[in-house]
Amino acid sequence: MDALSFPVITFPPNPKLTSSTVNNDHRFQNHPVLLSLIDHCTSIKQLKQIHAQMLRKGLFFDPFSASRLITASALSSFSSLEYAHQVFDQIPQPNLYTWNTLIRAYASSSDPVRSFQVFLQMLQQCCEYPNKFTYPFVVKAASELKASLVGRGFHGMVIKSSLGSDVFILNSLIHFYGSCGDLDLAYRVFINIPRKDVVSWNSMITAFVQGNCAEEAFDLFRAMEVENMKPNDVTMVGVLSACGKKVDIEFGRWLCSYIERNGIAVNLTLNNAMLDMYVKCGSVEDAKLLFDKMPEKDVVSWTTMLDGYARLGKYEEAHRVFDAMPNQDIAAWNALISSYEQNGKPKEALAVFHKLQISKSAKPDEVTLVGTLSACSQLGAFDPGRWIHVYIKRQGFKLNCHLTTSLIDMYAKCGNLEKALEVFNSVERKDVYVWSAMIAGLAMHGRGRAAIDFFSKMQKAKVKPNAVTFTNILCACSHSGLVEEGRNLFYQMEQVYGVVPGVKHYSCMVDMLGRSGRLKEAMEFIEKMPIARTASVWGALLGACRLHGNVELAEHACSQLLELDPRNHGAYVLLSNIYAKSEKWDQVSRLRKLMMDCGIKKEPGCSSIEVNGIVHEFLVGDNSHPLSKDIYTKLDEIVARLKSIGYVPNKSHLLQLVEEDDMKEQALNLHSEKLAIAFGLISTAPSQPIRVVKNLRVCGDCHSVAKLISKTYDREILLRDRYRFHHFKAGHCSCMDYW
Repeated sequence: MDALSFPVITFPPNPKLTSSTVNNDHRFQNHPVLLSLIDHCTSIKQLKQIHAQMLRKGLFFDPFSASRLITASALSSFSSLEYAHQVFDQIPQPNLYTWNTLIRAYASSSDPVRSFQVFLQMLQQCCEYPNKFTYPFVVKAASELKASLVGRGFHGMVIKSSLGSDVFILNSLIHFYGSCGDLDLAYRVFINIPRKDVVSWNSMITAFVQGNCAEEAFDLFRAMEVENMKPNDVTMVGVLSACGKKVDIEFGRWLCSYIERNGIAVNLTLNNAMLDMYVKCGSVEDAKLLFDKMPEKDVVSWTTMLDGYARLGKYEEAHRVFDAMPNQDIAAWNALISSYEQNGKPKEALAVFHKLQISKSAKPDEVTLVGTLSACSQLGAFDPGRWIHVYIKRQGFKLNCHLTTSLIDMYAKCGNLEKALEVFNSVERKDVYVWSAMIAGLAMHGRGRAAIDFFSKMQKAKVKPNAVTFTNILCACSHSGLVEEGRNLFYQMEQVYGVVPGVKHYSCMVDMLGRSGRLKEAMEFIEKMPIARTASVWGALLGACRLHGNVELAEHACSQLLELDPRNHGAYVLLSNIYAKSEKWDQVSRLRKLMMDCGIKKEPGCSSIEVNGIVHEFLVGDNSHPLSKDIYTKLDEIVARLKSIGYVPNKSHLLQLVEEDDMKEQALNLHSEKLAIAFGLISTAPSQPIRVVKNLRVCGDCHSVAKLISKTYDREILLRDRYRFHHFKAGHCSCMDYW
């Protein structure tokens, strides 16, 4: 390397280290003093100047001197791995320490796979064998990449190198196996360590926590005392995390008192861990007491407190914390957006996102976009979702599997299956969740055959299906009447794919059999279930009874469901609808009285429609909208026009007994989805599809009306209810009346 290629720079004011000092002072021309200057460098430019002097004096070719330069360029606060590697390549014979330094730097970088490449190069070119410092670094790289086979290979090399008892290496292997989810092997390494140190215990506790094995983490913590191994702050962070996952507030409080009693040094990280535990255990009061007395707070502390209030629905307090934050970074914005989105308040989540855009205090990241896309999915807000997709492209976000899955889900739930397929086909890397999201979108739109085709393509792509995939494909079969195909897939789950069926899969099977009218077979299937029957299983059977009007079986299913979930208002509503369909009005009245006596209220029907980027919501009988008068005028016009072509209101879809026929008809016309469709007709261009999202199942009368409107008004209507999409076009529905 030419010394003249390095710029002459001015060092910070320091009598010990200046540009002229390095270049001219004879005292710094000797070996030890020049090398000591490396420790005072604060930038790569300064390091390059010392590099130039080393070349001029011939010091660069001394292995020890070269290793000092590599260490600074690769591991310092101002490190440049590209420069470090260039320097490394010019060392004639790097020693083992220098190889280890470069391997270590890459293991902690954004590209850990380079660590493996340097390791392989070392095996070929270095005259020394890898030592006890080499292996922890390459094992760390394997942990970062979750490269199970590569890490196991390193484990084998460790044993063959007679380093199998080195605690430093074994601790790194515990972390590696834990990161890969192989807790059995992690624990086997742990118990075979001859002399465990506190890092060994901490590594195993962390592995259990990451693997959602809270009890095992607690047991290990208790065993530390038996072995006279004193826990430190890292131990307590791990155990507190396990406590938060298990939601055990009493044990959590005991742990906090244990920390105080045993004089464990409490730093900011440990305080944040206690704060996080309190929040996850739902004790925001304890969290607030700790928060107020914390001597030091960082963005994690503030965000955790904000999240605690938001989890409990205390949004005023959450916003108060947010406003008081010294720095409102993107993590704080994400906490607000996620809390609204995950607690059934998607409209509020979008409002926070819009506020973020206006404030410009932080830039949306991947977490922001995933949360906001989920809010769009819940609302059926197509325009904001499409805008976010454009934003992703303009800002150069890499379309990874998380964003791809969110976009597919958003487009599918907003009724644009073609765009969902376009996103799916545009990405090269598709993990199991991307495939599962696309299958779910097809299922929702009644495209059962296409969903099965995608499942086959997934096998050809060598992507192993998981439990979510099978839930989605079974739903697709259920919604399309593909009973035999669904049955075959269900029985292949464990035998062929190694996925043990869970309660969701059994519920899908009951739903599938029930929808197709095989109610007796569905009941027999429930009786033979090898797992406990849950409310969802009986709910699936009850829904099938509603479809086919089987009163006797419906009563049995409802009684079983209410025994498991006494306050399930949906069970009462479904059975009431079944009674109403059979004109058993005395039974309808009895159920309504029972609901009132128990203080159980039917969830009000709510439908939303997005027009010009604004989401409008309608409740049953709603007259609060500014255009309410125009909406009801349009609704009267619709009813009159439909009656002229033979429409007769289906009055069996009323929960209560209404004596007068005109009142029955009026009650049906007040359903929220009809109000939303009427608003769509007066607010959108004829070429635009009308997209409506309802929080409950669409009733049969509204389904019939939407079909007729699509034909009479020549409009495309996309109505998404709690269970699926209904795509109405020219008087036909994608569900083929099979819902």
